[in-house]
Amino acid sequence: MRLPVHQSKSTRAWYADGLNFQCTQCGNCCTGGPGYVWISDVEITRLATHLKMTEQELAKKYLRKISGKFSLKERKSLKGEYDCVFLEEMNGRRACTVYEVRPLQCRTWPFWDGNLISQNSWNRAGKTCPGLNKGRKFTQKQIEALRDAEDWPDRPPSSK
Repeated sequence: MRLPVHQSKSTRAWYADGLNFQCTQCGNCCTGGPGYVWISDVEITRLATHLKMTEQELAKKYLRKISGKFSLKERKSLKGEYDCVFLEEMNGRRACTVYEVRPLQCRTWPFWDGNLISQNSWNRAGKTCPGLNKGRKFTQKQIEALRDAEDWPDRPPSSK
């Protein structure tokens, strides 16, 4: 006999009452364990234009190809962390040198699937992100629009 797995009758997201977030531009989301920052063709063009270089020059200097997709390169820091190639130390603070044209993945932090799975996941992200649970309140609709965004949002959570 096969018994069906119990499913909750409630479909209310744990963040249905909204979440607060204000980017402090600390750079913590730009470093840590090795990972990927995926970048689209449109974003490659935007980034190349911003840096006043060709897309080919940009790809050679700042991108890596993984399974046919492009990701920003990383470099290992003295602390042994993997920093985004655009994360720089400036005036005693870490900052993104291409903040104005950062990829969608960066723009939509912290509203990523992995952080929204549960309150525990959100709180775990908050251990390294001082902007979680502070500042601007995002509604469930805004959170899910950012989570599901396919191009730059009009007012990303990490906007000033």
